[in-house]
Amino acid sequence: MTAMLDRPAVARPASDLLDALERIVGAANLLTGDDDRRFYATDVYATRGIPLAVVRPASVEQLQAVVAAAADARAPLTVRGGGASYTDGYTHSRPGGITIDTALLKAIDIDETNAVVTVEAGVTWAELYAALLPKGLRTPFWGPFSGLAATIAGSMSQHSVSHGSSAFGVSAESAVGLDVVTGTGELLSTGSGGGVGAIPFTRHFGPDLAGLFLGDCGALGVKARVTLRLQRRYEAFEALSFSFDSFAAMHDAMRAVALEQVDDENFGLDATLQQGQIGRQDGVAAKAGIAASVMKSAPSFGAGVRSLVRMAAAGDRALKAATYAVHYIADGVDASAAHAKAAVIRRIAAAHGTEIANTVPTVVRGMPFAPLTNTLGPKGERWVPFHTLLPHSAVRGFHQALGNYWDAHADEMMRLDIVSGTMFMAVGTSGFIYEPTFYWPDVRSIYHERVVPSDHLASVPVYGPGPDAAAAVKRMKAEIVALMHAHGGAHFQIGKVYPYLADRNGPSVALLRAVKAALDPHGILNPGVLGL
Repeated sequence: MTAMLDRPAVARPASDLLDALERIVGAANLLTGDDDRRFYATDVYATRGIPLAVVRPASVEQLQAVVAAAADARAPLTVRGGGASYTDGYTHSRPGGITIDTALLKAIDIDETNAVVTVEAGVTWAELYAALLPKGLRTPFWGPFSGLAATIAGSMSQHSVSHGSSAFGVSAESAVGLDVVTGTGELLSTGSGGGVGAIPFTRHFGPDLAGLFLGDCGALGVKARVTLRLQRRYEAFEALSFSFDSFAAMHDAMRAVALEQVDDENFGLDATLQQGQIGRQDGVAAKAGIAASVMKSAPSFGAGVRSLVRMAAAGDRALKAATYAVHYIADGVDASAAHAKAAVIRRIAAAHGTEIANTVPTVVRGMPFAPLTNTLGPKGERWVPFHTLLPHSAVRGFHQALGNYWDAHADEMMRLDIVSGTMFMAVGTSGFIYEPTFYWPDVRSIYHERVVPSDHLASVPVYGPGPDAAAAVKRMKAEIVALMHAHGGAHFQIGKVYPYLADRNGPSVALLRAVKAALDPHGILNPGVLGL
């Protein structure tokens, strides 16, 4: 079975494929220029194989036809949603490939009666949020911080966490059903939506076929539509922040709060991120935008004014002094319910740390989806995060091992001007995300030039090539990922970076390969992801 997927394909000439794609989507939606192909070959971190072309289908039917044409030509396919990933998820590992850009697939169908919403593959979390807001609705998980760019379908392929993850888990746990294009161009529907004329209102109707495609990184099918659960959006909330003198104290507090399930979201920052990339909000325009967002998100004008007064009075001295800081947002059906949840968080966290100004979570609530300025460091450096999801029992051991690693490489990092910071998050009651980041001086990529707002690019330094630092970052990143794996860590957005098949149970690997062969008999769907 493996041999079938790996044997050389009998491909048609590239010109025939391009002609077929142009007939499907039109010349305007078939991009073959050098700059466009290079841009779509580049994610936040790296550039890999340059695709033969980029195709932008404008309907699910066109999407099916594109996949069928690629299958007929034996051309490898990758799918780019918002493009905010950094694990080679949509970059090419084989020559002659086609990148599907889902940006034109924007339909949103809100079914208030059945409390579900169905979106096409190119809909971003910010677009869905805006569509649901006037109706007082939300999805349980409602997006990552990169939701201005990140698509719902991309999150279903890669897994996402952030807004709503404390209470409702990763993005996949809000999915009801999927419409997926297989590697031959057929449309497969899951759950209750899998019948003729059926309504996609429940995921659990027989075997959970949706689960096969959630977190598959596009190896098993191309997401065409996603249906998610809806629930009432609560306007009342409280934002809280705490500082901790040690990692152990922070972890104790985060684990205990997670067990109570009273917060909608949480995130922790070490001093580097607290004082730098996440905590920094410079400039009159930025402050004005934050103030407007805080006022807009407040349940009343008076509450918004009180939040701004508290933020101004507190300043940021305590934030910058924190060795570790954790930020919480607790939603409630009304102010008293939000206050009761906040009281539980305060009681637990105060036993381990000190409450500080709640500036950061208040801003996040008001501005949940920030511009992609954070794809560069606070001084314009290159940036790449990577992460692991650990059981709480493994967190302390990994933290100690990583601390030893940092100590062993401190001189090299100082010499090459490489800086690291870390973000943390409790997901549900059982998981803890540990996400280190690297910053280093290096040239920007075409990704940054096209995606980061031009006014921000103009405000930060420009660096020349830093090949030694870049090589060190690449090596250290791989070594730390191996360390994560040694401590039993799992990963989201696996892409082509994180190990997956290496030590999986034999029968599960055989099953995955069999499913891959059945759904993608020509092996064209994102070769290389998941180790396939």
